[in-house]
Amino acid sequence: MTAKRLIPFVLAAAVLMSFPSAAYALDNTLYGYGQGREVNDENCPLGAIMFNEQFYKYGAYAMTDSDTVCLTFDQGYENGYTAPILDTLRDKNVKAVFFLTGDYAKRNEELVRRMIDEGHVIGNHGMDHASLPKLSPNDARNEIMSLHELVKEKYGYEMTLFRPPCGEYSEQALCEVKDCGYKTLLWSFAYCDWNVNDQPDAGEALERVSGAAHGGAVYLLHSVSATNCEILPEAIDRIRAAGYEFALPEI
Repeated sequence: MTAKRLIPFVLAAAVLMSFPSAAYALDNTLYGYGQGREVNDENCPLGAIMFNEQFYKYGAYAMTDSDTVCLTFDQGYENGYTAPILDTLRDKNVKAVFFLTGDYAKRNEELVRRMIDEGHVIGNHGMDHASLPKLSPNDARNEIMSLHELVKEKYGYEMTLFRPPCGEYSEQALCEVKDCGYKTLLWSFAYCDWNVNDQPDAGEALERVSGAAHGGAVYLLHSVSATNCEILPEAIDRIRAAGYEFALPEI
């Protein structure tokens, strides 16, 4: 190709490079997600409903489009309760989603392999549990994909669900997650079970967990909680008695 004929191609490339990607052009204002306390007449949190309406176009959702309940656990570190929680899930025939950080995936091979072998879904919670809106676009992609590749190489498993660390998101970050081939899964019920120094009374926790059930519910729980481990069998029984079954989200 002559130099004269090459010029249009060079100009075209320069024009394309001057425009940001679709994700980069979106709002990167950081928001902290929470389902809120207000619910509709079907016990569905209004905050989760509004999130779905606004961001489902990016493959991001806080409730599923079903009448089932989905249990999810964020796995930042191990505290000795994951194995008995897995025992309960096995005994109750419930499958759950476990969102791993990079450190957890590296340090807890036996537990992660058990999750996979017993039919649970493994999700991506970020290599370093970093807030995506606070990162550059390239760093945000690396936060997701470095853990994706680690889990793929170490466990032969390809993750497709992402949970934003600390529930922090932006429109741009949600689009970046989608561009990485992931869906973003938030939650429609959570409480401060992660604070191991301030665990609620078991009776109180049981009422809160079982009483929050609604169609399409996504529960966020932490396996570092001794209370969660204690109440999980009865919570599952109560939720089933209320007419709900457990199911995994679409992946």
